[in-house]
Amino acid sequence: MATTQKYRMIAVNSVLGEDVLLFGRMTFTEQLGQLFAGHLELFSEKTDIKLADVLGTNLTVRLALPYQQGTRYFNGFVTRFSYEGTRGLRYGVYRAELNSWLWFLTRTSDCRIFQNKTVPDIIKEVFRGHGFTDFKDKLSGSYRQWEYCVQYRETDFNFVSRLMQQEGIYYYFEHENGKNSLVLADGVGSHGGFPKYESVPFFPPDAHDRRERDALSEWLIDQSVQPGAYFLNDYDFTAPRKSLRAVLNQPKAHAQSGFEMYDYPGEYTELGDGNSYSKIRLEELLAQQEVARGRGNAAGLAAGYLFSLSNCPRDDQNRKYLIVSATHHLESDEYESFSGYGISGKPYQGEITAIDAQQQYRAPRITPKPVVQGPQTAVVVGPAGEEIYTDQYGRVKCQFHWDRYGKADENSSCWIRVAQGWAGKKWGTVYLPRIGHEVIVEFLEGDPDQPIITGRVYNGINMPPYALPDNKTLSTLKSLSSKGGGGFNEFRFEDKKGEEQIFLHAERNEDIRVKKDALEWIGEERHLIVKKKQFEQVEGEKHLIVKSGAGGKGDQFEQVAGEKHQEVKQDWNQKVGGSLSLKVGMDRQEKVGLRHALDAGMEIHLKAGMKVVIEAGVQLTLKAGASFVDISPAGVVISGAPLVLINSGGAAGSGSGSSPTAPTAPTAPKEAANDQPGQITDTQAAPLQKKSQSLDSVSVSDLQTPQAKALAAAAKNGTPFCEICEAAKRGGA
Repeated sequence: MATTQKYRMIAVNSVLGEDVLLFGRMTFTEQLGQLFAGHLELFSEKTDIKLADVLGTNLTVRLALPYQQGTRYFNGFVTRFSYEGTRGLRYGVYRAELNSWLWFLTRTSDCRIFQNKTVPDIIKEVFRGHGFTDFKDKLSGSYRQWEYCVQYRETDFNFVSRLMQQEGIYYYFEHENGKNSLVLADGVGSHGGFPKYESVPFFPPDAHDRRERDALSEWLIDQSVQPGAYFLNDYDFTAPRKSLRAVLNQPKAHAQSGFEMYDYPGEYTELGDGNSYSKIRLEELLAQQEVARGRGNAAGLAAGYLFSLSNCPRDDQNRKYLIVSATHHLESDEYESFSGYGISGKPYQGEITAIDAQQQYRAPRITPKPVVQGPQTAVVVGPAGEEIYTDQYGRVKCQFHWDRYGKADENSSCWIRVAQGWAGKKWGTVYLPRIGHEVIVEFLEGDPDQPIITGRVYNGINMPPYALPDNKTLSTLKSLSSKGGGGFNEFRFEDKKGEEQIFLHAERNEDIRVKKDALEWIGEERHLIVKKKQFEQVEGEKHLIVKSGAGGKGDQFEQVAGEKHQEVKQDWNQKVGGSLSLKVGMDRQEKVGLRHALDAGMEIHLKAGMKVVIEAGVQLTLKAGASFVDISPAGVVISGAPLVLINSGGAAGSGSGSSPTAPTAPTAPKEAANDQPGQITDTQAAPLQKKSQSLDSVSVSDLQTPQAKALAAAAKNGTPFCEICEAAKRGGA
């Protein structure tokens, strides 16, 4: 006849069906804010069970509580299953490890970014992303919205655990027939009592005759010195002088309780968040200041539940407690054909740790935050159609290489600050990385939530402006016109020996403003080409010296293709050391306001092709030696020394004529060097669509009803059902 667990106090059911696996022993540990773990020893009349048929499946252990107080379930998934030989004549021995569905998050890791979400929202998104919905939200607090929160090279379990510990959130599990549910908690209002175990008495180990039910037989109290204050600080670059110092003082009533913990950074930019975090950090420590430890056979005491202790010899201990952790030891009686199994006769024994229910519990921050070990590179991104995407602080957004969900757009990251050479108050350097550029990203204190751009690098798409290593002596600062490209500005240095050059290219305008002196020294030639117009204004004086030297005789050449207009407001003094040649193609007009004096050392020759008119308003005089002709309104006076000859011989004098030298044309200036603009870089990403999975649960058949009937019948008839059950009925340990 096959072995059945139908009437046993403890039973197990698995995906294999009823009574295929038989319960032997189990140690089950649970703690607030941590995974539970069950270690089971199981038996089966089948010694050839395929381990893979059980591994990863749901399993439930049912414990019938004594004194007809109901049933307690331990449910989880088998995360380890092993075969360990045979025992007795019929049974194979198997061992199983039982864990929550949350445990599976230790078997998956990721790198991803969450933006503008609260921690509860992030946690639920992670859970649902794996198809897990067996959780309850019993949170009562309000939680800040995280602008930027990164899961970086860590398991999903590590990620949600550290976020909860950061925010003061913890969890416990409710077990049902066929499933376990995670309960998110943040205060005493998140907890209740286990049915029939809202109040549990204390009875000494030797007080069996006074016991009315299962109870605690050992109660210990432990107190330790903890800090009485917690001080946090941080920095907000948008308000550098804003104080973010947050401190909470709440020392316990004992000596040496006033010590203070100080930490920076507190990971906040609002003082209200800092006050909340300092409170959470201190509550985390004070929750460890007084801890009670109990032991007994009260099987309904579980982590996350409240109970009131009664009948304790120390009356100050008879109060309400929150159970922080519990360890349960379950043991079945022997099966047929066993020998030497070592049955203790105690189907259930348990230990708990608890704190006063009035003391706020916070889980210890035992989960480390990943540290980015060094710099990374990323690609600058932004909205479609943009080439430069920034905010008022010169920040940009990036697509990280490890982010497989980002779409390389304006939502790929938070705004990231960009290091500049100088950063003063309305002065400094500004070089904004553009969309498509690869940048070097570092992280403040290695925190993946705190990226900062410290540099830029070229890559296989964005190559340097000039081919290397051919142009290894070239240094340049070269930009690209935006939007659309096609133009550039550049400041370039060539350091090749014998070809040294500074090259400046302005795609459109160049504006230079010098508030004092501008000094320029050119060793050889200077060439200037102005394609349209040149305007100059000198408000003081202008001096031009053309000297002879190694480069020439000191000549100046000037050529004007059109008209030349020149105005001198005061004196114009000219001195020509050699000859002055002037050739006018058409008219020459000259007007002098007062006197016009012309003095030639040898000859003055005036010649006109048609006529010469000399006109004076008062007097006109022609003089040669002692002879002269004087014309005035009074008449004409002619005086010859010694004679005046009229039609009496003589001859007219002749001049040497006019033959002005043609000006030498100036040498045409040389064109400055030129270059070509660069190209625009686009960005691309192929975001991954995360797949979810579902887990099947296996329920234990309703075994409690027939067992309860059997127990009730045995009690009515006065005959024991079995020794184990009878002991349970008496509440014996």
